Amino acid sequence: MTDLTGATWRKSRRSTAQGNCVEVADNLPGVVAVRDSKDVDGPALLFDASQWRSFVSGVKGGAPS
Repeated sequence: MTDLTGATWRKSRRSTAQGNCVEVADNLPGVVAVRDSKDVDGPALLFDASQWRSFVSGVKGGAPS
């Protein structure tokens, strides 16, 4: 299990006031963590840097799901 104690969580600048967003911590060595902003003590999804870059690139490029 990855220790997320030192994670610095941030929300997207495009987050809405309703709070329906995710938070990302990309300051950890070798891993990018993603969690639900409404459940900060809940589970986090973990991606390696390559997987995260591919995901972000796909989202920005409008890749089909």
